[in-house]
Amino acid sequence: MGKILVVGARGRAGRAAVEEARRRGHEVTPVARTTDGSPGGLVARTPGDLAAGTTDGSPGGLVAGDVTDAARIAELAAGHDAVIAAVYDGGTDPTEFFPKAARALVDGLRETRLIWVGLASNLPGSDGTPLMDSPGYPQEYRSFFLAHQAALDTFAASSLDWVSLAPAGDFNHADPTRTGSYRLGPGDPTALTSYADFAIALLDEYDRAAHHRQAVGVV
Repeated sequence: MGKILVVGARGRAGRAAVEEARRRGHEVTPVARTTDGSPGGLVARTPGDLAAGTTDGSPGGLVAGDVTDAARIAELAAGHDAVIAAVYDGGTDPTEFFPKAARALVDGLRETRLIWVGLASNLPGSDGTPLMDSPGYPQEYRSFFLAHQAALDTFAASSLDWVSLAPAGDFNHADPTRTGSYRLGPGDPTALTSYADFAIALLDEYDRAAHHRQAVGVV
């Protein structure tokens, strides 16, 4: 079994990834900016803590780490086979956060494979046009789309072994059912994917490493 670092483990995609990895028997280190829900701070954990879950279903043994801190990322990633990053910072301008996070991951990981949770908006549709540039696609959050694209551009300009997986359309917030199946495909605004099924795709990519240096949609 492998060792996986999950950055952004408090979020829904990150939490689902932790649960799916543990379901498969992998050793998981879940990382969040803080371990107690407050800004700042670092709480040390023992190896035993990292293997345990919590009674409320949240990732157990959270380790504090800032995805924009390359040195901390390097420290946490040491000894792990891959990093799954499902990150977002609602209190920071996305045009600053995502490029900075991407640069820190590139600088901090170097030899470690990155599985990045991306956006449907940046995926090419069936005609090859990115969804965010397709006629009729909502543009209210275009700056957010472009910030995510800047992160992908940073990965692409590096020598890092990375892959970006995104729901082809959106996450299914109404139905969290784990069906146990999914398929890969182009962006599709009408497609919905549960977090649990998306996590299966993330861990399949870890187990088989079928895609490299590209963005892939999950349905």
